[in-house]
Amino acid sequence: MMDRAALADFLRLRRDALQPEDVGLPRGQRRRTEGLRREEVAVLCSMSTDYYARLERGTGPHPSEQMTAAIAQGLHLSIDERDHLFRLAGHHPPARGTTSEHVGPGMLRILDRLVDTPAEIVTELGETLRQTPLGRALTGDAAQRSGPARSLGYRWFTDPEAQAAYPPEERLLLSRVYAAGLREVVTLRGPGSHAASLVNALRDDAAFRAVWDRHEVGIRPPEVKRFLHPVVGALELACQTLLDTEQSHRMLVYTAVPGSRSHERLQLLAVVGSQDMAAVGDAPGSH
Repeated sequence: MMDRAALADFLRLRRDALQPEDVGLPRGQRRRTEGLRREEVAVLCSMSTDYYARLERGTGPHPSEQMTAAIAQGLHLSIDERDHLFRLAGHHPPARGTTSEHVGPGMLRILDRLVDTPAEIVTELGETLRQTPLGRALTGDAAQRSGPARSLGYRWFTDPEAQAAYPPEERLLLSRVYAAGLREVVTLRGPGSHAASLVNALRDDAAFRAVWDRHEVGIRPPEVKRFLHPVVGALELACQTLLDTEQSHRMLVYTAVPGSRSHERLQLLAVVGSQDMAAVGDAPGSH
């Protein structure tokens, strides 16, 4: 059963505890609210201000599991707070651990501060959970992907656009990287895992079978990632990784050597990245 009064109280207290800088928002000079404004939380949760305000007043509708998850992520709740929110909303909490898509607040705080840097948070199967604006401009908008195509390893073998974002001479190595990565996750999680279902879905692909049958593990990508971006051209970027060991989430942060051509092109991408990338499609489509 949904506990409207307790849910409303919990939402108000969590909103009051957050400051704009905690979630990557500007504070502004005329702010009087101690915490975040309701309209700011609504934006973070991808819902209307009226909908969120009604929940805080205890007069809102019963939020779906998807809406409850969006609120938990928008308010930067810890995993325990997320579970509490689900129970207040009358739902069973989602699974914890490696199958969870709830990004921890510490990792979100770091991502929120990378406003001028391409970065994204991904699962162990390469499913992008959150991106910075420049991250979307570099690798495509993950929100447009669904089903198995959310996984980079799956897209690599099924979507030609995914490979088109990389130099031809590196594609075989990257195919081996993704096949080896899938094998490692399948071995770790078992035959009934999501990783195993992705492998089964790829078995009819000849290119996948060619690298899968090598039974390789431990294949690592090049230290410098080379992209062929459809707008700004070739980019050479270092990729730093931050790992959440509890949920196997990784934050990937892409940087260029200051003063290099790639650095200049990243700056250009920051300018044009706010434009509608649909004109060029989701060409990068990968990490």
